[in-house]
Amino acid sequence: MPKVTSANEPRVFLKETLIKGQPASSECIEIDGQTYNIIRGPASMVSLEEEWYEDVRDPERVIETLKTTPGFKADLFTFWQRLPDIEPKYSFAMEWEEIAALPVQSYDHWWNHQIKSRIRNLIRKSEKEGVEVRQMAFDDDFVRGMTAIFNEAPVRQGRRFWHYGKDFETIKRQFSRFLFREDMIAAYYRGEMIGFIMLGNAGHYGVTGQIISAIKHRDKSTNNVLIAKAVELCEKKKLPWLVYLFWSTDSLAEFKRRCGFIKTRIPRYFVPLTTRGTLALKMGVHRGWKEFIPPGIKKSLKQLRSRWYGMHSDA
Repeated sequence: MPKVTSANEPRVFLKETLIKGQPASSECIEIDGQTYNIIRGPASMVSLEEEWYEDVRDPERVIETLKTTPGFKADLFTFWQRLPDIEPKYSFAMEWEEIAALPVQSYDHWWNHQIKSRIRNLIRKSEKEGVEVRQMAFDDDFVRGMTAIFNEAPVRQGRRFWHYGKDFETIKRQFSRFLFREDMIAAYYRGEMIGFIMLGNAGHYGVTGQIISAIKHRDKSTNNVLIAKAVELCEKKKLPWLVYLFWSTDSLAEFKRRCGFIKTRIPRYFVPLTTRGTLALKMGVHRGWKEFIPPGIKKSLKQLRSRWYGMHSDA
């Protein structure tokens, strides 16, 4: 007879997903209706698959399940607290995660108090030049616009662009997975889509799941007008925050700062599940190998990467 499984029994399975823009299989475990995935490495780490959109309901139960489930072995479990719940409330080992978050009171407040006159002037200039920004449906016209922007250049911000070379059908399939929680915002110039945001609704905040604009129209301040519309939409949906993923120290961080985003610290916890996990946490292996590179060397490596991709952009 086939085995009868309880609704609360964990389920281990492989799930088709995208990793760096490419199809891949992710090893997962489902615990009480929430999916967690595992990243294999020197220390295997488990995290909630949709951590931008969901809270871990019961960390203690998840930890116990990960330790005792046959056929699923991991070394560390990590989770964080989402906005606005940013005061640490667990006794597990904790580090601060830095995200870019914009408090949203109203569009008028953002316009008059959270951005500088330079940004206001850029947005006014863009509008005067004829750039129009509006909410759109995820239809074939929208996907054609996405495809054209994605295939404009193989290199963006000094690195190979994940979605370059994809055709219409691939983009339509890959980007239609989360339409149930996303709003499309698009910028148009003379009938051509020159940029868009796929704005996710995470309940407590809006999140810029995808924001990109055409390089040939960079003089139109497209991303600025897209952010302006996203703020307007967050106010309409009563979302008190707009999140632009992680904070950084590059030129993108400066753009975020000028648009009113602030560096916001979120508590992230790390729970060892094995002896290896305990050692990895003590040695800092959980942060990844990139964290061991000194900032000066890391900057030089990024510059070398940018030059390399610049020289081989036609390859």
